[in-house]
Amino acid sequence: MHRAAILLLVALPVASDEIPERHAAVAERILGAALAQGGAARFAEQLSDGIGPRLAGSPGDAAAVRWALDELSRLGLEARTEKVTVPVWVRGEESARIVAPVEQRLVVTALGGSVATPPDGITGDVLMVTSIEELRGIAADRVRGKIVLFNRAIAPGFAGYSASGGMRSRGPSEAARLGAVASLVRSLGTLSARLPHTGGMRYASDAPRIPAAAVAAEDADLIQRLLARDGAVRVTLRLGCETRPDAESANVIAELPGRERPEEIVLIGAHLDSWDLGTGAIDDAAGVGIVMDTLRILKSQGLVPRRTLRAVLFANEENGLRGARSYAEEHAPELPRHVVAMEADAGGGRPVGLAVEAGPGGLERLTQIAGLFPLLAAGRVPRVGLLQEDAHYFDWHHTAADTFDKIDPRALAESAAFFAIVAFALAEDPGTLPRPEPPAKPEP
Repeated sequence: MHRAAILLLVALPVASDEIPERHAAVAERILGAALAQGGAARFAEQLSDGIGPRLAGSPGDAAAVRWALDELSRLGLEARTEKVTVPVWVRGEESARIVAPVEQRLVVTALGGSVATPPDGITGDVLMVTSIEELRGIAADRVRGKIVLFNRAIAPGFAGYSASGGMRSRGPSEAARLGAVASLVRSLGTLSARLPHTGGMRYASDAPRIPAAAVAAEDADLIQRLLARDGAVRVTLRLGCETRPDAESANVIAELPGRERPEEIVLIGAHLDSWDLGTGAIDDAAGVGIVMDTLRILKSQGLVPRRTLRAVLFANEENGLRGARSYAEEHAPELPRHVVAMEADAGGGRPVGLAVEAGPGGLERLTQIAGLFPLLAAGRVPRVGLLQEDAHYFDWHHTAADTFDKIDPRALAESAAFFAIVAFALAEDPGTLPRPEPPAKPEP
């Protein structure tokens, strides 16, 4: 989260006079229900195994909307859909080869939204850089006609991923401005298994649209070694991507109405869609399972907080964010009554903390609430993101290996319990988290 403070759950001090004793009893009940019933993993398995890939506008996307609506209704919740118009992008053929100084197949996958190459592909010499900043320092005549390779290994965890994400999302347009004919990026992954990692990219309005793909880390290293040895590497890239007319999808919404302040909303969210290579288990069937199980647990335990708890399973997070934008537009009049927004989109690992964006005092209050979790060693809406163990998250993220076997049901149950405890406490608390201060205006 932008400008978020990170709350790590290690030996958290909890003042007994600041957290009602009954909250601790509620937390024990929630944890027991999550561990005994395993609902989060069951929901995640149904979504990833039973439906599979769910790229926006695809048949799997439509099936996921129907499934979520049916499952939430079956839990006895007030569930509905809200229409979202989403982009439709189809991957098609994807292949690449080194054609000089040796013949070698490369493992690649198109970046979401990429345009296609001509049927015979694009062939060009590779220009390797390690950052957008390095590319900007190169004269255009050295880039013109080249295939630019952004080659920098990412550091583990979400911080490393975020630090390198610009090469994937903005790199193709940066290269195109200087005359490149195609763009490759070293996969934003942490496992050495020759897996290409897809992901979203955005074409800038002031640059030509060139084909863009991710290349497996081992193949990026191969190109680097060949460049060091021979001084030049020539590659042919073929992509059969296609952008089709927009289609209709939906956000799926379910509510547990509040008993005293139903007009005030604690939003808990995850995204239903996934990339098309794997089955979207850790990204984000796991988060969907956490959110759905939060409502299931509270409903089954008869726990009705003061405020309304609203679950939103968003459409089109991966390649457009239209679900989130549509929700903000549709619910603009009631956004001032959203007291906090919580997100589950960090995989299937154990809970390790919260990412918090709130005003002064918000982090301290959440530190107290987080200490309830008995397994631990101790105009803006406040936002809280679930942090989970991520040592292996970017091994599989956005790859064909993002499948249900990567989820540990016990770990996911713990995350669901922690998420539910925090959500319930925020919805039950007589006070609310302070809203984030508006960003400072830049000096003239």
